[in-house]
Amino acid sequence: MDLLLRLLSLFFRGTGLMLGVVGTGFAVACLGGVFSDRLDAFTHFTPLWLAMGVGAIVLGWIFARQGERATIVGLGGAAVLACAILMGPELLAAAGTKRLAARPDDLKIIQFNIWHSNETPERTLRWLLEQDADVVVIEEASGPVVKALKAYYPFHVTCDGKKRCGTMIFSRKRMIARNGFYPEGRELAGAWATLADPKGDFTVAGIHYAWPVPAGPQQQQSKRLTDAVARFDKSSLILTGDFNSTPWSFSLKRQDKALGLERRTRALPSWPSGRFSRIADAPAPFLPIDHVYAGKAWKTVSVTRGPALGSDHRPIVVKLRRD
Repeated sequence: MDLLLRLLSLFFRGTGLMLGVVGTGFAVACLGGVFSDRLDAFTHFTPLWLAMGVGAIVLGWIFARQGERATIVGLGGAAVLACAILMGPELLAAAGTKRLAARPDDLKIIQFNIWHSNETPERTLRWLLEQDADVVVIEEASGPVVKALKAYYPFHVTCDGKKRCGTMIFSRKRMIARNGFYPEGRELAGAWATLADPKGDFTVAGIHYAWPVPAGPQQQQSKRLTDAVARFDKSSLILTGDFNSTPWSFSLKRQDKALGLERRTRALPSWPSGRFSRIADAPAPFLPIDHVYAGKAWKTVSVTRGPALGSDHRPIVVKLRRD
């Protein structure tokens, strides 16, 4: 029995040490993302490094003694500190966000990567129609969902149907101008539409970025997008999409600054959802990679996450107001 207890203690101490070393190593490396896009790719998984740091602290404190305890707990603390530097500003911004009471004239927008392998397209469509949003921006658009939305919404635009370009915007408001970014000679899986409104016309743009790995393509897309939307009235511009980028990455922080728009989605995880592997469903989203930006003319009424709908993303529902 004593031998078994010693072996279990050794196992947990070793696990704590491993978690501390790996978590601290990656968390500290992430800080290098300020100057390296390759290191910045690791920042998207900061919640994982944070969990490792917390695990090291717990296991080290319970099972280790004296100098060994100080080492394991110290490593865990270093990982937590590095993660706090990365995630802290976003979490504080989320905690300080104020919401308004809803009004009938609020603009309701849905951002949703419906996924080309959506397992329940009928349920997805039913939910989208029940929301009766003013504007719906979807990525990886295909199949019966698109056909039905075209029948429901009188105005729509796509990035132009090129291979692997499934970003579409649907609107109840009349589109007085619209286009995809590909037809304009820009390598961007996105589209835009200027909508007529009694309070003044405004533009909505939708985008779908590449994955953050390998480093480079996503940062190039961010620069192209910033240039592409510079022609629109920034005060009333709304930009949504699957950016495949978390708010604690330096790439998204640089994009926030370059766009000159306020990101209205704050620390709202949207991925993964649904069937995460061949054997199990994702328990809950933990990475915020779907975002909605808006210019200063818009006030945030509410930002909520929709249910699991057969996609690997959750939908984001945002209500905005322009007085």
